[in-house]
Amino acid sequence: MARRFGGTHSPGGDPRAKSAPAPPAGGPVRGKRPHPVGARVHLLFVLPFPFAASAFFKDPTGLAINLVVFALLMLAAWLTREGVIAQDAYDTRRVARRPAIPRKIFGAVAMGLGLGLAGLSGGIVPAAIFAALGAGLHFTAFGPDPLKDKGMEGIDTFQTDRVARAVGEAEQHLTAMSDAIKRCRERQIEDRVREFQTHVRALLRTVENDPRRLSAARRYMGVYLLGARDATVKFADLYTRNRDAQARADYLALLDDLQKNFALRTETLLDSDRQALDIEMDVLRERLEREGLRPVLPLDILDDVPEPAPASARNTSEKGTPNV
Repeated sequence: MARRFGGTHSPGGDPRAKSAPAPPAGGPVRGKRPHPVGARVHLLFVLPFPFAASAFFKDPTGLAINLVVFALLMLAAWLTREGVIAQDAYDTRRVARRPAIPRKIFGAVAMGLGLGLAGLSGGIVPAAIFAALGAGLHFTAFGPDPLKDKGMEGIDTFQTDRVARAVGEAEQHLTAMSDAIKRCRERQIEDRVREFQTHVRALLRTVENDPRRLSAARRYMGVYLLGARDATVKFADLYTRNRDAQARADYLALLDDLQKNFALRTETLLDSDRQALDIEMDVLRERLEREGLRPVLPLDILDDVPEPAPASARNTSEKGTPNV
């Protein structure tokens, strides 16, 4: 269904867009990211179909072989797609566990088995060549899966599991909001919900980077986000029926308030980390002073370096006292 385009300066446009709220102090809030699954992965789902189409023109043995090849290649494509998505989720986080199943590696093995079985009619040697080429090219194109945890040194694994569950529930709420607001068929409202979600995900990434922040952000990730989801679903149902302008304005005002609170909570968590660092540095300085040691900082080092003598004085000291 076609949707009417509307912007800030369009008739009936949203004047709020002129003064969009600033991103939180923890860094720029990312907008809509491109999906990690690209054309190469989609092409893997197309390549197996010639084997399925030609299977029905062969004898029973050839039919069975072609169908098995089709199944193996489709399995390789599916494993590769899931592995690429898992790799993207791993790369976007500073603290992450390795995937439980190395999907891309298994996808390369399935690709090699499928192509090897397809070349089996020519003999064992061609089949082995096809299998090695298929697995090798797949591994070269998509690379291996992450095989070790990232940023997990000194972090309680039980706490990270709690964070993973909380973030997963929060992501489900965000997905439900996106699905519900699509029923409104209005680009401005969808963009506004997407902007709110970027601020929510900024808070989620902040908690993921330091699982100790979960207790301070749990109410936002649970109660407040659940309320935002329910309000979005009810607004979508109401706005789809009668296009109530007042309900639209109230919903956008609610998103404004929620976004400010989420941004403030993210900034507060980051400020608390900076304050904790300052306290640790002050404690360290006091301990060094009690032990009779002076903490050496870059500025202290610069203070201890004597200033260079003027060029004329250096020349005089090198040549001796000048004759009068």
